[in-house]
Order: sequence, then C-alpha cells, then structure tokens
Amino acid sequence: MSVSSYLPAAVPIASLQDELDLTDAQLRRLHRIYGLSEVCRSPESEAEMLLGAVAKLDGFAGVEERVRYVLRPKTVPAASPFPFDPLAEVRQRLGLQNALAFTVTDHACASGLLALDLAGALLEQDGDPDALALILAGEKAFTPAAQIIPDVAVMGEGTAAVLVAPGGQRDRLLGYATTTLGGPGGEVITNEEQNKVFRQIYPDALGDVTRAALEAAGCAARDLSLVLPHNVNKVSWIRAAEAMDVPRKKIFLGNVPRTGHCFCADPFLNYHTATRLGLLNPGERYLMVSVGLGSTFSAMVFEH
Repeated sequence: MSVSSYLPAAVPIASLQDELDLTDAQLRRLHRIYGLSEVCRSPESEAEMLLGAVAKLDGFAGVEERVRYVLRPKTVPAASPFPFDPLAEVRQRLGLQNALAFTVTDHACASGLLALDLAGALLEQDGDPDALALILAGEKAFTPAAQIIPDVAVMGEGTAAVLVAPGGQRDRLLGYATTTLGGPGGEVITNEEQNKVFRQIYPDALGDVTRAALEAAGCAARDLSLVLPHNVNKVSWIRAAEAMDVPRKKIFLGNVPRTGHCFCADPFLNYHTATRLGLLNPGERYLMVSVGLGSTFSAMVFEH
C-alpha cells in the first residue's frame, strides 16, 4: 500500500462563521472543547484535488497499465452538479480508461476503509500478482449541508490517493471489522436529539469494532503502536480511548486542528502525516478507524 495526500491551504474556522451559520457560543465550543482551529478549503475542482493527490503518489508513474480498478469512496453520493463527473475526468486524464471505475458510498465517511477491503478482495479474485487498484478519497464540501456536521465536525477538502497491490510486505492488512447499527442513532440526517443518541452509543460501538478487528488480526490492543482515526474532533477520541482500551497518546490527532474532517480521506491523510513524522517503524502494528453517519463503525489493523 502506497499513500499520498493533497492538502489545500487551511483557513481559520472563525472566517467561516457566517457561511457555516455558527453562533459565537458554537464557535467557542469548536475551538475550546473540540480542538478545531482551521479547515482545508480549495478553489479547485474535485477532479483537480484528486489529481493533486495522485501526482504525489510514490510508485504510480509507469504502472498505469497495471491498474485494474479505480475506487472512489464518498460520503455524499452526488456532490457535483450535472454534467460534471470528477471520477470519469480523473480516469481519462490519468490514462486509466481500461480500468473499472466505480464509487463506494454505503458506509458514508467509513467508505474509505470499505473501498480498501473491496480493492483487496477484487485483486485477490483476479489472481494477477501484478494487478493494482487505485483508491481516490476526499471530496468537495459542495453544499451547506456538506460543510458541517452540527456540534461534531467541520468538513475539510483534503484528498488522498492509495495504491493497493495483492501481495507484498508493505503495510499488510491483517484484520477488518465493520458494523452498521440500526435503531436510534442510525440516522444519516439527524436532529439535535438524534445527535445526542449517536454520541451516547459512539464510544462503546468504537470499542466493539476495534476488538473485532483486533481479533480478526490475531492481536491485542497492547500490540498497537498507533491509531489513525477520522478527524472529527479531539474530545470524541478522548472519550473513545478508554472504550477502545487504547492509551490516548497512541491516537494520532495532529491533523484535527488543521485539516477539518476530510470525509473518507482522514485515516489515509493521518497515515501519510504519521509516516512522514517517523511515528511508525517497520513491523509495528497500527489501527485505522472511521465512523460514518448512519452509525457505521469500521476498523482495520495493519502491519507497517
């Protein structure tokens, strides 16, 4: 697995107060309690942002003809006005017309991990050791509803590209678990009372899916060197750490104040930053974890 990121310039959340329809009290809560400060925003199109990530992807140049699949995990199923099709544009400009390209939205912001699992399954089924899959994560905060999750997160426009191979020893996937909870807390479009229920179920659901992924990987929480979460806010991960049986210091929150919640791209953006900071050594195990509205909780264990 090779990962790259494209982070546009960040702007202060305070400068977006009117655009996001935030009261002074809500803005203070985002700063002081949730640990948010800036958010990535780009004047570029979604296609240009995705191409920006691919341009930085190690090992992609020269192997385009080996790419069998292009997977586009998305939170918002339709986030571009007709007739624009960012995925088709990116595939054409990269010369990947022979690759099968499709979108994955079933798990909302956790669809990035779903796409990674699906890419591995497709490559294994193909049986060609040279075949590759390209995952393109991150999207435009195109509408007011897509720019903020009330009292949870402000959405950012960073993107990530992930090149997946069927074998090798680099960042091997050891275990994956996901669950979508029905009933209260499982709504996608929520009101204040439903948000309250979601916050109540959040820590325990994260703990359960983390343990399931660790069991699938054949290891324990103590074996993890790092947790790469989605970047909703700091306080939710402080609350979740105990339920996950992971020390808070092992949860990488360095991007939370400066990127915003970049839809499906967050775990990959955090991987890219963490490896550049030298936070992962060969042979160490780490966890990617993400949550999607609709109460989908997903976790993946890797060996670096």
